[in-house]
Amino acid sequence: MSITRFHTGPRMSQAVVHNHTVYLAGQVGTAGADIATQTQDCLDAIDRLLAEVGSDKSKLLQVIIWLADMADFEGMNTVYDEWIDPANPAARACGEAKLATPEYKVEFIITAAV
Repeated sequence: MSITRFHTGPRMSQAVVHNHTVYLAGQVGTAGADIATQTQDCLDAIDRLLAEVGSDKSKLLQVIIWLADMADFEGMNTVYDEWIDPANPAARACGEAKLATPEYKVEFIITAAV
């Protein structure tokens, strides 16, 4: 059994690969920015982490999205819909949750094949 961790700190790793599957830590954007900016920040970070482990958004398995306010659902989806690979969309869930700080509007949690 092989487990490889990326960008590991005392509390967490940003990515963990096991059995050709990558699990990303929750990705957040620039605190205090608008929903479009925070969403794009998250998706850019996801692209970087997936590339680092030898994957990409065409291999997404699951996307979990937490919004601090469901009123931002449309604004987040406007950016997400431009990013997602329409030929390979992941299973997805989106809900409302209190995030780590009130300045965060969105957090993405990703699972993908490697």
